[in-house]
Amino acid sequence: MTTLSENTEAAVTRDEETVDADAKDSAETMPPDIEPAAEDETAQEDSKTAEAEADADPNDEAEEEPKTAGVRRPIAWSGVLAYGVLPGLALLLAVAAGYFKWADESADDVALARTESVRVASEDAVALLSYKADSADKDLTNAAHDRLTGEFKEAYLNLIRQVVIPGAKEKHISSTVKVSAAAPVSATTNHAVVLLYANQTVTIGEGVPTDTQPVIRVTLDKVNGRWLVSRFDPV
Repeated sequence: MTTLSENTEAAVTRDEETVDADAKDSAETMPPDIEPAAEDETAQEDSKTAEAEADADPNDEAEEEPKTAGVRRPIAWSGVLAYGVLPGLALLLAVAAGYFKWADESADDVALARTESVRVASEDAVALLSYKADSADKDLTNAAHDRLTGEFKEAYLNLIRQVVIPGAKEKHISSTVKVSAAAPVSATTNHAVVLLYANQTVTIGEGVPTDTQPVIRVTLDKVNGRWLVSRFDPV
């Protein structure tokens, strides 16, 4: 006959077996939450790394090459200066030097024309207005041919032939002229205007000399290298 203690031990033994069986079943049916998830994450990371490496190698090299090829070279300023700026500057300086030289020469030529025209106008006035009674024809005619040009030459020749020379011979008229002052009005290398202040003394026969102070505007043109009077106007 089974005792109470035996029954109790048997019951305990059955309970332990039941607990072990339940624990085993629980372990077998438990979903792999921890270890499988870690394995999946590792696999995914490895896959991404491999893909990144596969994508990075050819593309990075391809990208680096265009970057290297596309880098702009620094401008060679020495070459620009040597072949561009300096020749242009030299040409500009040469043109400027030529212009200033021409301007200086032109200014010198005009100054020379001014001086020459004043001198010639003074000499011409004396020659055209001075004569003696017995040589008026020769004195005035020679002056006209040597010192006049254009229409004024013909007008002057007509005047002396018709009025001055006959009067000088008939009335024994003589005239002397001196230029007291002269000033250039305008001047270029081939044209000039001069203002003269003269003193003229006219003697008729045995009479008392008469003095006058005419102011004359003389226009001159340069013809074949000579200054000739083209107008002779009392002011």
